[in-house]
This record gives sequence, structure tokens and C-alpha cells, in this order.
Amino acid sequence: MANRENKVSENVSGPYYVDDECVACEVCVEIAPNHFKMTEDESAAYVYKQPESDEEIDICENALAECSVDAIGNDG
Repeated sequence: MANRENKVSENVSGPYYVDDECVACEVCVEIAPNHFKMTEDESAAYVYKQPESDEEIDICENALAECSVDAIGNDG
């Protein structure tokens, strides 16, 4: 389970975030490229745009579910 106390610093404010357990597999970026990006050094993903519609929430929830290390959180 992702820990909001250990968020990657690049995350934008909002319910979805990536924490420091991210292993940079890029699955979330592939599933939800309009919401997740890789850090400049490509060591982790982060949320750069929070979802604004039910469809976008579903996409972000899919990314969260597919994260192999549970590094994506949703505090919403």
C-alpha cells in the first residue's frame, strides 16, 4: 500500500500520488499517460495531472491496480 508520507516530490496535489517504493517500471505511464510521467532521471513515476472525470478516474484506478509494488495511492 502506498504511503502518503513518502510521496515522490514531483506529484501534483490531489488524491492520487506515487510514493518512493516506485521501481520505475512505467506501467502506470503506459496505462494512463495523461496522468503519470517519469521523473527527469527516470527513477520513478509521478502524477502530473489529477483525474477530472469518471473516465479519467477509471484509468487512474487501473494504473493503481496494475502497480506491481503498490506505489500508487489514492487518498480521495
